[in-house]
Order: sequence, then C-alpha cells, then structure tokens
Amino acid sequence: MTGGTASEQDNDTGGAQPRNGTALVVGASIIAAFGGLLFGYDTGVISAALLYIQPEFGLGDMMQQIVVSSILIGAVVGVIIGGPLADRLGRRNTLLGVTVLFTVATLGCALTPSTGLLVLSRGFLGVAIGISSLVVPSYIAEMSPPHRRGTLVSLHQFMVTVGILASYIVGYALSSAGSWRWMLGVATVPAVLMFFGLLGLPESPRWLLTHGRPEQARAVLARTRPADHVDAELAEIREAVQTEGRITYRDLLGPRYRRWISVGVAAAGSSQVVGVNAVIYYAPTILKNVGFGDTGAILASVGIGSLNVLFTIFALVFIDRLGRRPLILGGTAVVIGALILIGFLFTQPVQGTVAVLLILALVVYQSAFACSLGIAIWLVNSEIFPSSVRGKAGSFGIVTHWGLDLLVSISVLTLIDLFGGASGVFWLYAVLGACGLVYLYRWLPETKGRTLEQIESDLTARSAKHTHAG
Repeated sequence: MTGGTASEQDNDTGGAQPRNGTALVVGASIIAAFGGLLFGYDTGVISAALLYIQPEFGLGDMMQQIVVSSILIGAVVGVIIGGPLADRLGRRNTLLGVTVLFTVATLGCALTPSTGLLVLSRGFLGVAIGISSLVVPSYIAEMSPPHRRGTLVSLHQFMVTVGILASYIVGYALSSAGSWRWMLGVATVPAVLMFFGLLGLPESPRWLLTHGRPEQARAVLARTRPADHVDAELAEIREAVQTEGRITYRDLLGPRYRRWISVGVAAAGSSQVVGVNAVIYYAPTILKNVGFGDTGAILASVGIGSLNVLFTIFALVFIDRLGRRPLILGGTAVVIGALILIGFLFTQPVQGTVAVLLILALVVYQSAFACSLGIAIWLVNSEIFPSSVRGKAGSFGIVTHWGLDLLVSISVLTLIDLFGGASGVFWLYAVLGACGLVYLYRWLPETKGRTLEQIESDLTARSAKHTHAG
C-alpha cells in the first residue's frame, strides 16, 4: 500500500511534486486534450451544417444519416489501428500524425464538390478521431500522478464538450449566410495548434520503459513526479510491463480479465445507448421538424452546449474528490429521468410552455450526461485495466463506443419515422440506459486516488475471488 500512502501525502501537502513538473503534466494534458476538442467540433458541427448541406445536395433521410455516420465508420477503423500504431510509434508520435490527418481531412470536407467526396473526407476524419479517442486518454493517464489522474484524463471529455459548444457557436454565427463550408473548415485551426504543441512534449514514461528506454523513462518521471516517488513508480511500471506481449485477445476474454472488459464495454455502451449523439448530431433537425426555425434550433443547441461545458467543469473539479461511482451512477440516473420526460414532451404539441420545458429537459439531460457517462467512457477505460494490457483491453470499450455511436447516428431519423415521432426513440434510450445503470452499479469499481498498478492488483484479486466463487 506504499503507493496509496504516497498519493495521500501528495493530497495532504499539495504535492512534493516540483512546480515545473506539475506545469509539464498539466500542459501535456491540455495539448493532448486538443484531440478531444477536434473530436467534439468535428462531430458536433455537422448538426448545424446539415441544415444547409441537405438542400444543396438534395439529401433524403438516409443520405443525411450516411453523411453523419461516415465519420463514425472511420472512427471504428481508427480505434482498431490506433492501438498498434501507438504501441509501435509511441503516443506522442501517433498524435502528431493524427493532427496532420485531421487537417487534410477537414480541408477535404470544406472543399468537397459532391456528397461522395464529403462522405469520404468525413470517413478519414473519423479515422483521426478514432485514433485520438484511444491514444489521448492513455497518454494523459500515463503522464499523470495518481492524485491528479482523474481530473487530467477528464480534460479529454471537457475538451470534447468545448469542441461541441464551439461548433454550435460557429454554426450559429454562420447560419444567416448558410456558410457550411466555413463551419467545417474552422477545425483546421486547433489541429495546427495541437501539432506544434505536441512537438515540445515528452513521450509517455510507460511507453519508453516498454521499448527498452529506462533512462528516458526515468528522466520523464523525474520531471513530473516528486523525487522520492520516481524509483517506486518506475519499479511498478517495470513489473507491469514485464508481461507485455504475452497477453492475447483470447486471454483478455478469459476469467482473469473478462469481468473488467465487460465493465469497460458497459461504460462505453451506456454512454451511447442513452442517445447522446442523437441530440448532438440531430438536435437542430429534430427541433426544426417540430416547429423551430433554422436559427432558433441552432441557438437552442448553443444553450445546451454551454451547460454541457459547465457541468463537465463540475465533473473535473469533483471527480477526484467525490470519486467515480457517485458522479457516474448519480448522473446516469438523472439522464434516464430526463429521457423519460423528453419522450413525454414530444407527445404534446411543441409550443409555448411545452417548448420551454423541452429545451429545459434537453439541458438537464445533456448536463447530467456531461458529468457522468460523458467522462465514464474515457476515464474507466484508461484506469481499470492493468498497464500490460491497457491498450488491447481499452480498445474493446472504445470500439463499443464508436460502434454504438454509428448505430445510433444511422438509425435515429429512421426510428423517428418508424415510431411516428421522437417520443418512442427517447423512451427506448431510457430503457437501454437503465440496463447499463444496473450493471455499472453492480460492477463499477472506485478508483479515486489510486495508482494504476494498485487498481490492477485489486481488480485481479476481485476477479480471482469471483472466479473461485463461481
């Protein structure tokens, strides 16, 4: 329990960690989290742009869904190839390549002359998003000391919400001119900033040690940890890394890891089956269909996105104080209640008081999601797995995230038509979310203030206990 004591000492003293080390860790986390900003902007901006792309290219419901979901098909591919790339090239170098792909694909979307090329460019953009969604949280987790890890890893989700809000604001600002190409093209700016920021960052100490560079790993830890913690953490990482490469995907589905794979998948799956991306991608379209004007529908999304950011800040402040379980489980329960209310409101004529209540319910839904399931997918999958299998094991949750995101995005308008309105769709999301909540209540571990290696030890013991009990 030495690592736990060290974490407590850091919390009590405000950190024996050198000030410049703290600045490096925070700076690296912020720069890496620009991947989340790009993720949020590129997925969110289509909600406003689609209102103008649809008439220009004459898109029906199915083609609209293909344009939206093409980025998610690419994201699934990105997650699949992202792990091996990051393991081979390093976290930092992989992210450098991702920023180049972000820039090229974004320009392709903005300059496209046809629907086909738009779909193709968004597919490549999705590859960049998928890779960054896997690598960014891992890089931040591996750079962070235990007592700050929850907050710093959650910066990724915070930047996702900032990106979504920025996309809504840009969409609203350009809505009067219908300039959807500029809406899409603005994302080149953060991609370029991220590229130059990454040039000054070190590689993850875990990756360096894994690839036979112990002195470089020690140097990074010496810059980011208290001096009396460096040797202990280096030893913990070395012990975990010794099993690297001996674990196969078949092993991950065996008794030792199966339970924790399922927790990562449940966290990722629950974050999608509550329909958050139906709101992010289609809120303006849905609101327009029930009587809002184009600009009014986009403006409503700006309000929703603003509170999304505020409540993510709330999660950042309290995730390492309250712990993971209270925020994730409590917020998910509120999400489910809001979905039930939204479904009911869509059964009523959407005007006057009902319209106001609908916007408020969407605000509550998005805000609760931001400080619960919104952070769960990235934080849980970056914490609960042993260092030696984190890349492979985490990919199960991330693939689940993008696969279900794709399923939601390509089906929401079709389901609305099938159910004869949006109410049935939101009630379906509520039922699926309740199933996820029950599972997470049973199995989600509390990981607040613990080293990644301590979490590994505890989960391995618990898994063995349940295996023997079975």
